Amino acid sequence: MKFQFLDAGQTPQGGILVVPVNQDRLPADLEGVVVEAARQAKFTGKSGQLLESFVERDGKVVRLVFAGLGEAEDKDRVVAAEKAGATVVARYLTSGESALTLDLSSSEVTVEQAVALLLGLRLRAWRFDAYRTKLSDDKKPSLNAVTVIGAPEGTAAQWEIEQAIATGVEFTRELVTEPANVIYPESFVERCRTRMEGTGLTIRVLGEDEMRALGMGSLLGVSQGSVRDAQLLVMEWNGGEAGAKPTAFVGKGVTFDTGGISIKGAAGMEDMKWDMGGAGAVAGTMLALASRKAKANVVGVCGLVENMPDGNAQRPGDVVTSMSGQTIEVINTDAEGRLVLCDALTWVQREYAPTRIVDLATLTGAIIASLAFEYAGLFSNDDALSADLTAAGAATGERLWRFPMGPEYDKLIDSPIADMKNIGGRYAGSITAAQFLKRFIENGTPWAHLDIAGTVWSDKPGATWDKGATGFGVRLLDRFVRNTLEG
Repeated sequence: MKFQFLDAGQTPQGGILVVPVNQDRLPADLEGVVVEAARQAKFTGKSGQLLESFVERDGKVVRLVFAGLGEAEDKDRVVAAEKAGATVVARYLTSGESALTLDLSSSEVTVEQAVALLLGLRLRAWRFDAYRTKLSDDKKPSLNAVTVIGAPEGTAAQWEIEQAIATGVEFTRELVTEPANVIYPESFVERCRTRMEGTGLTIRVLGEDEMRALGMGSLLGVSQGSVRDAQLLVMEWNGGEAGAKPTAFVGKGVTFDTGGISIKGAAGMEDMKWDMGGAGAVAGTMLALASRKAKANVVGVCGLVENMPDGNAQRPGDVVTSMSGQTIEVINTDAEGRLVLCDALTWVQREYAPTRIVDLATLTGAIIASLAFEYAGLFSNDDALSADLTAAGAATGERLWRFPMGPEYDKLIDSPIADMKNIGGRYAGSITAAQFLKRFIENGTPWAHLDIAGTVWSDKPGATWDKGATGFGVRLLDRFVRNTLEG
């Protein structure tokens, strides 16, 4: 979708005219037919409300739409603006109209609110139709251009930054949506190489031979049942102080998860293409940071594997040795994400000595039982890092809820024959998974684990997404970088 900015008073050719309005503050000079339409539709300008009418202006019939921004004094004005933009595009994306004009001349919006309107428009417009060959014309997206009139000074410049974030979110959605026969470890890497070319990101990849030489027996144990080779993808962005240690983002990238020998039930297994949602979020974040030239040093690491039940697959009861040297008794091969992450965490610490680490993973069904689909779980060894991530989540709508951790939970993953086992018992499944990962954090490095199993995919439309991949994590991590690394 293309965006352009015009000064107040300029008039684009054709399309839908959208005017954002505060609650109970419709313009006083409206045509009578619009006033009556608002009365009959009980339109007051509440957040998320739309009012459509047709009026004649300068000898032309104009489709006029008012989008409600809610109360002018509402503390969530930015959220309401984003919702208004998304509501507009959800209504008119397939309307047959190709152009939309957003008139902000009399809307009294700030730069932040104006940008939120545009971000809501763009994010809600994203669709994935690559494999639809018989989509009827009335269901095909037609809206492809947005003209903004009378935006506050500075909006266009700020929008260039937000466009980069939207690009990252869309890339994450693309990776998460693609089927597992298209996106597997090697093709995930190649898709990233293609999309990140020319951005300034440094990309390197460790193959199975290199990982084996480093002792990554835990990650490679998950991969050994697949014909697809595992990959460790590393994306490095150095936009901050030269030589300063980076912040590390680490993503679980199980491109398809059958459960391995501990195989999942058939119903819903097709959803396991998005078990690489953590890696997808890390890749999208790195693309966003590079695209907006973030003034920060960040490294993104994705452990990419496929978990399959081949004759060579690891068995329940096997013992593997991680890169850290710690041994793991594999009780359940469907608790594979932590086996991938632990080696990726060890590698990034020894290679980069990062100042802080955040890992993201669709790790446990237990987190969905706890939080449903509204929050991601947050586990951390550091209160300041936890607070920074929580604040970033609140600001972007990608909300986090912190869970407890402690040595009391460690006994649940102690093994009688190895240093640990890869699952605990029936209870506290998300906490014991986090306790497992914590055993691989060295030298007290501030670390946070985000269990995003309930937030990367949605079976119903949300505020800024249609059904399917949400792109969760990109906006959260970008805001975290802005707040803590760029000041």
